Amino acid sequence: MSSTQDLQKIIAGRRAAEFVQDDMVVGIGSGSTIAHVITALGERVANENLKIVGVPTSEKTRRNAAKLGIPMYNVDDVDKIDLTIDGADQVADDFSAIKGGGAALLWEKIVAFNSRENVWVIDQTKRVPKLEQYLPVEVIPYGSEQLFKRFTADGFHPTWRLDQNGNPVRTDSANFLIDLHLPVIEDPRALGEELIGMVGVVEHGLFTDVVNQIVIGHENNVEIIKAP
Repeated sequence: MSSTQDLQKIIAGRRAAEFVQDDMVVGIGSGSTIAHVITALGERVANENLKIVGVPTSEKTRRNAAKLGIPMYNVDDVDKIDLTIDGADQVADDFSAIKGGGAALLWEKIVAFNSRENVWVIDQTKRVPKLEQYLPVEVIPYGSEQLFKRFTADGFHPTWRLDQNGNPVRTDSANFLIDLHLPVIEDPRALGEELIGMVGVVEHGLFTDVVNQIVIGHENNVEIIKAP
């Protein structure tokens, strides 16, 4: 990652943290950009006596936020989530996104769809006309080989998500990840419906009709776009 890209993440992350207000229940996402959001929120808790409750989208987020003094609760322990701030691997011009590069897509989607408002934080390299990269799919281990064969037959060019030892990556819900390698995704909603209808698929990394605002980090400024 270039130092320019990292600077864009820092700028965007710190700006996104400003959306958080006293007494909010805040969904806190996952990934390298959100790490800067967590840092900024921790500073506000310490320096401004900001009173918030966090809901994590991964165990890693829970640990990192708790270390900085942010009280963390499970999604089922809160009555509402006022705002969720999360990253994305790609965001298209139609405000659809691919998420799940960090293996947290299921929890991210649960928190997002239980949130009154969603803000995505990205650097400018993540903006694309149409989604086009690998697409993570979280699957139940039992029968996953059969799903892999089906993905192959359907022309989705699947690969297993493996760790450094060559073992399947396990999500926080102990599921496997299969990454689909697709050309341009012309209709994210239709593809998402097709995938979620397959027995054994827990969730996919296509996020549509969910975001309210996107915070984009540029080298010297932040751009904020409101979704229609």
